[in-house]
Amino acid sequence: MTTVAAPEPFAESFPALGTTATVLVTERSALGDASRMLRDDLDELDRACSRFREDSEIRRLDDVAGAPVVVGPVLADHLDAAFRASSLTDGMVDLTVRTSLSELGYDRDFAEVRGVGPKVGEPCPAPGWWRVGWDRAERTIVLPHGVGLDLGATAKALAADRAAHRITAALRCGVLVNLGGDIAVAGAGPAAGWRVTVTDDHTSTGSADQLVGIHAGGLATSGVVRRRWRRGGAELHHIVDPRTGMPADGPWRTVSVAAGSCLDANIASTAAIVLGEDATCWLTERGIPARLVTAAGEVRTVGRWPIGHRRGAGRQ
Repeated sequence: MTTVAAPEPFAESFPALGTTATVLVTERSALGDASRMLRDDLDELDRACSRFREDSEIRRLDDVAGAPVVVGPVLADHLDAAFRASSLTDGMVDLTVRTSLSELGYDRDFAEVRGVGPKVGEPCPAPGWWRVGWDRAERTIVLPHGVGLDLGATAKALAADRAAHRITAALRCGVLVNLGGDIAVAGAGPAAGWRVTVTDDHTSTGSADQLVGIHAGGLATSGVVRRRWRRGGAELHHIVDPRTGMPADGPWRTVSVAAGSCLDANIASTAAIVLGEDATCWLTERGIPARLVTAAGEVRTVGRWPIGHRRGAGRQ
């Protein structure tokens, strides 16, 4: 059998959603259209789901708390993904953590959060995803008073999945979409797979990096290395344990997961950070391939994740 390798991928990156968005395609002629489609998708996502925009659709729900509201199709898809994440993880990933994050000082775009701020007050556990009324068939939500929604654990990952599949359907080429480490691929990619370096920080490389190949689905890394800030002498990060309202206090600095979609990968990687020591058992029981890195840099793998370390030029 003879296999013809796909052309070397062509890429474009730009800032979006407080991180870096990158699209790679296997056809040079498709790059401009692919980049425009991704930008359009992310603009639409921001208008529907951003908790930092007072005019976003999700923030406008605060003004009608207690009453049923019909939401638009984009927000509906993202709410559905977030409720599914909460259900699959028994609430370890919970879309009602917005107040918890705000109390910790993460109440605006992260570029404005960095630095030293006042001491954090009493912890504010998440109210609980089960308190929110959601009717997917009718696209209707009832948000209780005092409950704020945050889709940070699922929105970028779902956006990556949707964009990758939309671009490949329209342009008939292989596509990889990377939204700050949330990666989705679609179409016929390079014969050896998309080469991605799994690392703590998608903007740098380190001794614990590993080069892997992705042929389908998605790959996501959740970690506590980058989005950190200080309040009252305490160093905080953005992955909150919904049970306590405080940053997850486990042994993992990053958890990387491969799955059939970027969304499923990110749900599992975020839950693993929150679960802490219990994460390896949780991942193993579900047959989820994962790579966990401790604060000291020790690497542990679960399931069918490939063993070995190797640096590469691509980054996740």
